[in-house]
Amino acid sequence: MPEPQTLLDVSLIAALFHLVLSPLAALHALMFKRDSRAALGWIALCLLLPVAGPVLYTILGINRIRRRARRLELPGLRVGFERGRGRLPENSDTPGIPPELQPLGQIGARVSEHPVTGGNAVEPLINGDQTFPAMLEAIDGAVRSIFLATYIFDTDEVGNAIIERLSAAQRRGVDVRVVVDGVGQSYSWPRAPRRLRRAGIRTAVFLPPRLLPPRLSINLRNHHKILVVDGHTAFTGGLNIGSRHVLGKHPGKNAVADIHFRLSGPGALQLESEFLRTWEFVTGAPEPPPPVSACPAGAMHTRTMTDGPDDHLDQITQLLSATISAARESVVIVTPYFLPPREIVGALQAASLRGVRVTLILPEKNNLPYVHWATRNMLWELLYQGVDVFYQPPPFAHTKLFVVDDRYALVGSSNWDARSLRLNFELQLEVFSREFSSDLTRRALEAARRGRRVTLDEVDGRSLPVRLRDSLCWLFSPYL
Repeated sequence: MPEPQTLLDVSLIAALFHLVLSPLAALHALMFKRDSRAALGWIALCLLLPVAGPVLYTILGINRIRRRARRLELPGLRVGFERGRGRLPENSDTPGIPPELQPLGQIGARVSEHPVTGGNAVEPLINGDQTFPAMLEAIDGAVRSIFLATYIFDTDEVGNAIIERLSAAQRRGVDVRVVVDGVGQSYSWPRAPRRLRRAGIRTAVFLPPRLLPPRLSINLRNHHKILVVDGHTAFTGGLNIGSRHVLGKHPGKNAVADIHFRLSGPGALQLESEFLRTWEFVTGAPEPPPPVSACPAGAMHTRTMTDGPDDHLDQITQLLSATISAARESVVIVTPYFLPPREIVGALQAASLRGVRVTLILPEKNNLPYVHWATRNMLWELLYQGVDVFYQPPPFAHTKLFVVDDRYALVGSSNWDARSLRLNFELQLEVFSREFSSDLTRRALEAARRGRRVTLDEVDGRSLPVRLRDSLCWLFSPYL
């Protein structure tokens, strides 16, 4: 048994530790947390939970990513302007974009580090059935470089086929590099990074959680989906790598529907530069490939947008809010997860009140039921203001689309929830094209017609137990 004096000494040390560290941790949360709810929660934890509260905040609550990421600057990536200064930056010039799209082009110019590029072609690829054959074909034709970043890399039939083709490209002298997220790698066993490295492919893992030294960065995930081949052909969107995205004629129980996109032209170099930034962040070594000039491949204008905890501003949130506010005719949203911040909810309500047709399309079947329940708790706010809400039928739809006035489209990795908009590293692609945007609207409305409309009576008619369940899930929505 410990001596009484020893127990007293330990208690005094713990009390002093708490009295000194708790106010410091609480003060740090007060000064540096941008969300008042998060600040209040951490302050309460630090002050009320002796010793463990400040320790948990030190490990989980402090964003060390921003300081490290701000030191990374790839040549030619930064355009050298200060955001939020009330003036247009240097890349606000958008030649070739129709006059009616200039306001939308200027919104992106204020928050993106990339200029609008012309001469691009963007093609939607439906599910893995179209996406993976196109990716494999591009990999087989590579002569300079293949850069791949993904959140989930399953080691199933599709994943192994991609590893085999990447290895073959590596053997013929192509610069092949892969980045897999540290949390996403855990979705498959055996883990993809091990197989990639065994195949001779240079592979980096983005912030893998570890105990010693401690790094429990489970909330800071690299959600990018990028494949860039030779600097002129790129793929991006919502698809992870895995057989679950191949639906065929008879989708399986765990099938996931999605739309990916192939980008050809100068815009592919912007996705390459974002991959290189991630590679340098993870490895600490800048390794730019030989320069290349991407020839025009079409007539579309595109721009790459990124967001993450390494930026001062919630860029995707600002972009979505501003473009919704600029809409004159229609807004179409397709997303698997919908728990947006208040500013986006307000922008959607205001757009509907102005007479803009706002259509929100969600999956009837969700792979995260608690997110679906939390969403049901707040849908009445949109339905009450005239927003059209639809559930599209199974299989689970992971598609992410945002279209304004059938002229402007935003596609990429971001969901409409707190994790994507505040915690994850995300990548989006702006496309300024009437033809492309109208096609996405058509596809979205077809999905809505195959499903069913959600009504205010349905949401209001939930039983008390269901309401309580949905409300409880919504209460924790910032952390889902």
